[in-house]
Amino acid sequence: MDRATNDLPAVSPPRSRRRSLGTWLAMAFSLLSIVLTLLLVEVVDIAATGQVEASIGHGLRELALQTSDKLDRGMFERYREVRLLAQRRDLAPGNASQAERRAVLDAIQDTYGFYDWIGMAGLDGRVQVAGRGLLEGADVTQRPWFRNALRGVNVGDVHEAALLARILPKQDGEPRRFVDVAFPYIDRDGKTIGVLGAHLSWQWARAVERSVMAPLAARGGRVEALIVSSAGAVLLGPRDVQGQTLDLPSFHAAQKQDAGFLVERWPDGHSYLVGYARSKGFETYPGLGWTVLVRQTVDDAYAPALRLRERALWSGIALAVLVSVVGVLVARYITQPLGQLVREAGRIRRGASVRLYSASSTYLEVERLSDTLNALVGDLVRGRADLQGLNATLEARVEARTAELERALAAVQASEQRVGAIVEAAQDAFLGVDLRGLVTDWNSAAERMFGWKRSEVLGWPMPEIIVPQRFRASTVRAIDQFRATGHSVLLEKRAERIVINRQGVEFPIEMTAALASGSDGVFFAVFLHDISERKKVDRMKSEFVSTVSHELRTPLTSIRASLSMLADGMAGELPPDVAQLVNLANDSSERLVRLVNDVLDLQKIEAGGMQFERRAQLLLPVAEHALDSMEGYAGQLGVQLQLECSEPARDLAAAIDRDRLVQVLTNLLSNAIKFSPRGGTVTLVLAEHGQCARLAVRDQGAGIPPAFQARVFQRFAQADGADTRQKGGTGLGLSITKSLVEEHGGRIGFETAAGEGTTFMVDLPLVQD
Repeated sequence: MDRATNDLPAVSPPRSRRRSLGTWLAMAFSLLSIVLTLLLVEVVDIAATGQVEASIGHGLRELALQTSDKLDRGMFERYREVRLLAQRRDLAPGNASQAERRAVLDAIQDTYGFYDWIGMAGLDGRVQVAGRGLLEGADVTQRPWFRNALRGVNVGDVHEAALLARILPKQDGEPRRFVDVAFPYIDRDGKTIGVLGAHLSWQWARAVERSVMAPLAARGGRVEALIVSSAGAVLLGPRDVQGQTLDLPSFHAAQKQDAGFLVERWPDGHSYLVGYARSKGFETYPGLGWTVLVRQTVDDAYAPALRLRERALWSGIALAVLVSVVGVLVARYITQPLGQLVREAGRIRRGASVRLYSASSTYLEVERLSDTLNALVGDLVRGRADLQGLNATLEARVEARTAELERALAAVQASEQRVGAIVEAAQDAFLGVDLRGLVTDWNSAAERMFGWKRSEVLGWPMPEIIVPQRFRASTVRAIDQFRATGHSVLLEKRAERIVINRQGVEFPIEMTAALASGSDGVFFAVFLHDISERKKVDRMKSEFVSTVSHELRTPLTSIRASLSMLADGMAGELPPDVAQLVNLANDSSERLVRLVNDVLDLQKIEAGGMQFERRAQLLLPVAEHALDSMEGYAGQLGVQLQLECSEPARDLAAAIDRDRLVQVLTNLLSNAIKFSPRGGTVTLVLAEHGQCARLAVRDQGAGIPPAFQARVFQRFAQADGADTRQKGGTGLGLSITKSLVEEHGGRIGFETAAGEGTTFMVDLPLVQD
């Protein structure tokens, strides 16, 4: 161990200023304790303050209920007292003198000081007697309390003094206001002879309000009570709102339910916690529909909750600090063995011959770490010896690998030169285009084809050089799409395109594009072949076929007509051998006429010269017409025709050229009849298929061989030469049918199975309502 440790390197790396593990643990303990403490404080704060705030709201609700209840009970006492007075016989006229009656009323006023006036008026509305003689002889027929009492309404809402305003002084600088209580009084025979009325001073309500709010005022709580009429007018409350009409959620809530509390903004711009309760009367007193609102500003109301939140916050901070201090002490205790291990490792690095050792009192991880480090130090010494031996052979290996790389580089350069020479010698134009669409390569054939020199186009956008203006946007989109998706339909396929040369002349080319890799990354390798001459030859061929077909049609028509007349007996009865030859010639001429017609139709479709007169129409009559036209042919071959069409499908319509669609259906029906066995059935189906109308022709033939299925719609394609000759046909019908269907914006396909028949399906877009 001594020799091994002395071989350790003496150079030490620069000391880092990173924090120690003890510091990180202390910070982690502190942060974790702070977060957990704050979360705990927040949870407690939310629960406690929520309960406190709810308790404060319920307290204001209870104050509103108490005030409402006291008002109802107080009014009940006055209501019952005035009703009993109206029933006293000694107050009826004739049972006592006016002085005696006045004395009784005076005594009642003295007993309850909030009676500002008590009096009795006859049915004529004249006050007969009143406490302290006030308003005796006055006419009260127009006063609400007098009229309402005779109608059975015994309590009137708060109002200002009218007749008494000039007699009684103001209270607290405000006009006197009363609550009226009045009952009719009767004679011995039960007949109403007048009304006993009392004006209860509204100061009574303020006394009730003070009795309820006084305990809160003594504790320093600033709480205000308001009494609001059923119409929303403030009957009693702070001076800034008294007399106003309130339109507040608390008032409307009180009208809908008995009591509650809420927070709302008042017209003065302050937010209040408001407890509310609605007067419901008491026993025989019906009540006046008063609403009691007890309000307190939100700041004052929730001050206890705020103080509770502050205490919780400070308690949490103190707890977090305490836990952090404990965390620091625990971190130091945990990292002390590691610090000892680090110091011993430092001594080994400085060349000391010691073995890492940890006391048995340390935890298990430190002991295992020291054992592992001792093993690593031993391995390091042995590895250093091996490294010295390896260095002796390293230079030779580097020289050998360098020579190999030089040979590989030379081979790559030679390969690039060969590829460049091949591309340069190619007869076709070659373009290198990067994924941004910029030209990166341009051979001599491209210079001859387009007239641009290589030095002129390198780095320029390819679409701006060789693509006509009308195709540039789509070309740029295709390049962008490949860059985004990594997919293009043009790669590894031949495609015909129109390009433009330096003089602005457009000409057709055949293009092949592939992805290639170079020193600058992936790029498009594009080969272009000028097909102008081939296109010219194709046009000449089409013109020749069209001319020949037209020239053949006229004599063939005459030949066909003549042979048909001979076959029908127009020249008399022919000998059997002659008749057989005439019939054979007639059939061949008909086949030749069909071939010429098919060739002409195909040439018209290719040249875009076939006319289509499409209009919206029902498909069922077209299908029926096609079936009718093929009845004779089907009868000759012993095949039955039938139509399948559900009731909803009878109304299917599409925009079609009737004659062309009939041509499509007769082609499909003719093939189906031709390849169906004698006694078989060919079915034409009309049905709805998604957003399309589907016309399907189903036969009971042998099916299409798998090897032929990919070529069904190609020109002159025939499944079996011998069978085709037996059945007849040109091999153009399905190709023409496919072109006609696609001209209608539709699509054609087929389903087939060996021995089960074939179904050809034509889907045409439905006419949108």
